Amino acid sequence: MNPVVQPLFPPTVLVTGGAGFIGSAVVRMLIAQTQVRVVNLDKLTYAACPRSLDCVANSPRYAFVEGDIACPDTVHAVFSTLRPDVIMHLAAESHVDRSIDGPGDFVTTNIHGTYTLLEAARRHFESLDEARQEQFMFLHVSTDEIFGSLGSEGRFTEDSPVKPSSPYSASKASADHLVRAWHTTYGLPTVITNCSNNYGPHQFPEKLIPLMILRALSGKPLPIYGSGLQVRDWLHVEDHATALWRAAREGQAGREYLIGGDSERTNLQVVHAICEVLDERFPDRAPHARLIEHVDDRPGHDHRYAIDASRIRRELGWQPMHDFKTGLTQTVQWYLDNPGWWQPLQERYECQRLGLGK
Repeated sequence: MNPVVQPLFPPTVLVTGGAGFIGSAVVRMLIAQTQVRVVNLDKLTYAACPRSLDCVANSPRYAFVEGDIACPDTVHAVFSTLRPDVIMHLAAESHVDRSIDGPGDFVTTNIHGTYTLLEAARRHFESLDEARQEQFMFLHVSTDEIFGSLGSEGRFTEDSPVKPSSPYSASKASADHLVRAWHTTYGLPTVITNCSNNYGPHQFPEKLIPLMILRALSGKPLPIYGSGLQVRDWLHVEDHATALWRAAREGQAGREYLIGGDSERTNLQVVHAICEVLDERFPDRAPHARLIEHVDDRPGHDHRYAIDASRIRRELGWQPMHDFKTGLTQTVQWYLDNPGWWQPLQERYECQRLGLGK
């Protein structure tokens, strides 16, 4: 493990996309577990939920800025006014189905937005004195989807070839390349992380686990793409948040770290597991598995993702704290207990089928 450099001052952390699912978990963790100042820059798109940050909104160490990472004037103003020491870049368009129907937004936010942040961060970094440069880090949060599809064996590593299959994963792969180039060419201290599928409380209901929970609670069909035998490695969002902070503070500049939960499941297994928890905790419509139905598969649907997270475990000492069964049960219970969070989202979000490429 690399030695931890003790900060010379309470650092200011700029979190982009901090009103999103993973971003809000990072913000909550930083306020609860550290003494840093947190600035949340978020465009507040359809998937943002400021209510996920109610518990930190009154903290004197938290500030919110509404703005677009692809807008140079906005980003320049944030850097020049707030002068962050750490950037944790999570802002992204992330839904694969939406990227198939409308790839333009993904190119704008994920590629051009990352470029805009990198340029602002480079100029800011060059203006810092040596002591603050020692503390500076640009953490870029990416996805395992950039590697494409695995066969029935093996796992992705940091050296796996990049073979994105969807417009979403291609836009994230492009952003990863930009971050590498800004480190190599300009000497900007950067770390890239690539994570597996996240789950947990506060996830927007277009993603698999919350979508299945909320449809089952309403007695609606549970649509499974194709055979449902596509395999994903599941990572609890709170474990991901701690891994990101570990990478931002202790990661080696220019290094890349894969983050996974060692919890491979087929999509069909995940949905059956959700139904089993609901049968126990919400028996009114049991058995919930009767709601499962198979629908047309997504174009270019990757068969399997799996993460080898040995580097971050070995070098930074990170370990996931949640096993999938316990984490999923906790997640289902959170949605049962918090209709006031998800009902307003359902009112503005129609769970229509996207991503058929028609």
